[in-house]
Amino acid sequence: MLWQIAQIAAAILLRIGLYTFKSNGINTKPYMKKLIYTSALVVALGASGCTVTDIQRTMDGVLAGTANAPLTQTEVAAGLKQALEVGIGNGASKASQTDGYFGNPLIKIPFPKDVQRVENTLRQVGLGSEVDKFILTLNRGAEDAAKSAVPIFVSAIKQMTIQDAWGILRGDKDAATSYLKRTTSQQLYEAFNPVMVKSLEKTNATRYYADLVNQYNKIPLVQKVNPDLDDYATQKAIDGLFLLVADEELKIRENPIARTTELLRRVFAQQNQS
Repeated sequence: MLWQIAQIAAAILLRIGLYTFKSNGINTKPYMKKLIYTSALVVALGASGCTVTDIQRTMDGVLAGTANAPLTQTEVAAGLKQALEVGIGNGASKASQTDGYFGNPLIKIPFPKDVQRVENTLRQVGLGSEVDKFILTLNRGAEDAAKSAVPIFVSAIKQMTIQDAWGILRGDKDAATSYLKRTTSQQLYEAFNPVMVKSLEKTNATRYYADLVNQYNKIPLVQKVNPDLDDYATQKAIDGLFLLVADEELKIRENPIARTTELLRRVFAQQNQS
């Protein structure tokens, strides 16, 4: 298995190296020996039983070494923004698929916890199927809204400054996502809420929820409720997207194959070497 991974890594390494030089107008001939030597080293690492992490470090080392100059603050900031854009693009794509929320236990939106007694009571009186229908449409609403999330998130990502960049690059594995959550959550909420409201109406989640609350409020001796579904659904949908973005950020930081642009490869290759 390691041998096969090493062979694949070597082939990718050669392709990336040649592309890097050609895209920057550099004559590849003087560097061919280094690229071929390093590719052979990767294969040797695989044959000697080294781990995938060892092979990835070798790839990162070469990518960092082929850069013409140290990374500038502008490049680091651009690289982090690009990583977040890739992360939200991939995350939103996963979330917007059928069962993107409903089928993922990590981000599935449940019945609002602050009115959990409503769900429990309705199930006890034989309305469990209606509760299940609402939860399904609630998650379908989030999946539908996720389709419109990318431009909203990208707009927020542009707020990142050069001064923030280095700390995020050398921070925790979810540092970029945490920064985005910390600095833009309110803006994201305000932009995403109208989208979520429309999606809830589109999937009939709003109607099902109103019906359930009305039925509950008619039960004798219960305390009447009227929770804000729009606010709850919006916040939970955003939380789910942030979780998926963090997962994509981790992939970019740890897996060279996930770095789909030259800038990402350059920024994170050097970061792994520091």
